[in-house]
Amino acid sequence: MPAIVTDQFRILNANNFVESVDNTSNSYYIFLGLANPTGTPAPNFVGYGRSSNWDSSSDTPSPIDSFSYRSHSGDTMMFGKKVSSANIRRIIRRVDWISGSRYEIYRDDYSAENQSPLNKANRLYDANYYVLNSDFKVYVCIDNGSTGTNVLGNISQDEPTFTDLEPSKAGNSGDGYIWKYLFTVAPSDIIKFDSTEYITVPNNWSTSTDSQIRAVRENGNSEINLNQIKHIYIENAGAGYSNGLGQEVDIIGDGTGAKARIDVQNGTIIDAIVSAGGKGYTYAVVDLGNINSNSTSKAKLIPIIPPGLGHGSDIYSELGTDKVIVYARFDDSTKDFPIDTTFGQVGIVKNPTKVGTSVVYTDTTFSSLKAFKFTDGFNDTPEIGEEIKQILSVSTPNAGKIATGYVASYDKETKVLKYFNDRSLNFNRSTFDQTDYIGISTGGRIYNFESSNTAANVTGASSGFSAAISVNFSGITTNPSGTKLINLGTNFNAGLSESEINKGSGEIIYLDNRPKITRNARQKEDIKIILEF
Repeated sequence: MPAIVTDQFRILNANNFVESVDNTSNSYYIFLGLANPTGTPAPNFVGYGRSSNWDSSSDTPSPIDSFSYRSHSGDTMMFGKKVSSANIRRIIRRVDWISGSRYEIYRDDYSAENQSPLNKANRLYDANYYVLNSDFKVYVCIDNGSTGTNVLGNISQDEPTFTDLEPSKAGNSGDGYIWKYLFTVAPSDIIKFDSTEYITVPNNWSTSTDSQIRAVRENGNSEINLNQIKHIYIENAGAGYSNGLGQEVDIIGDGTGAKARIDVQNGTIIDAIVSAGGKGYTYAVVDLGNINSNSTSKAKLIPIIPPGLGHGSDIYSELGTDKVIVYARFDDSTKDFPIDTTFGQVGIVKNPTKVGTSVVYTDTTFSSLKAFKFTDGFNDTPEIGEEIKQILSVSTPNAGKIATGYVASYDKETKVLKYFNDRSLNFNRSTFDQTDYIGISTGGRIYNFESSNTAANVTGASSGFSAAISVNFSGITTNPSGTKLINLGTNFNAGLSESEINKGSGEIIYLDNRPKITRNARQKEDIKIILEF
């Protein structure tokens, strides 16, 4: 049986997501992950979830929507930044006002059977019925001078700049355009979410106490001001109607209170203006009974029904906000975010839990990498991406077993090495899957690195470094030069630091594989993720 998922369902889902982020019981984070997506240095293990070709958009593999792949993404996650209400916005397509262009009028009945005249859109939201002016003000086009004999409408000559509440012309050119002001994009949103493709829409439209938003919202509410219908489209001007200017007639339908003034010249309707918008209409017809006694050709006048209670009352429904943009900036303001690594994945995770607990993590940032702090005398430089090992001591139950990991970052000043473990270390090293191999009984297991006075050094497979963990170091700050206190971002105990979130916790709801990005000390990453519902 024929069925559709409506646009309003998509808008509802976008609204629900924004509200979920605003809910203080939830914690959403944008994260960066998959350090060294092309694999480690020699012997150049590519490993599970990686590719030897990851340097361009054409070579970057698509993420896989499976439990296994998402679990691996959790294992290789490096760091995350919390998404606040200040960093999420609903968005719409960007349609710039340009002098000499045509724009379509708002209509409630665009469809495959009644396409928009200019764009041939099958739905309202694909039509160019709103514009962004040069001052980042957004307007809906109420009238463009179009009729049944001028279906494309006129060329727009006057840029709308006003903030009056009622629909109005923009200038004196006589281009026939009537615009309805909705909102102005906030300067902070212009800077943060700047895009050539999208316009940000204010959050919390229905509850905002901003004076301008409230004025537009209440003006558009026909329950408050009884002013809903704004435009009558003349599809057929008819013939034989009673001549006269400003002849008032009723607009009838399932609402009440709407009226129109009709101008007739030589028996033909030349203008139809809404004199009272009324309220409660979902359909309407113009009652021409007072002036049609001698008509020889019946006119067809179509009252255009605004969305909901009226233009500006609910801009999410009016503009079709089924997309959301999420923003985060990553820089070197905290040691949580290494400056010397690469990454190939960007994602969003919901409600990771604090390490060692079932409590939802709520801090502004997290590090999901583990770390060592080496002794002050260590002067070698581990290679980013290389495999590291430690033979566990005889004093542990796993004596003689080997702990392994991959280097994600190394800070020579603080002597802190950040690393991660993923299944590439434990799978068959030729096939990087579950194929049997010699030594699987120990090689297929993950062992934790250890710190004690008798613990073996950590060694690097590619650089050949060998370093002892600083067993006497605990805390979150260090002062290696004696003159500068450095915050390490995570707490250390006996030279070891754990991930701040539980491995695999939270729901990864978005995942994007991107061409390999190399970080450096002077670099900032502005991450903008667009979610379409």
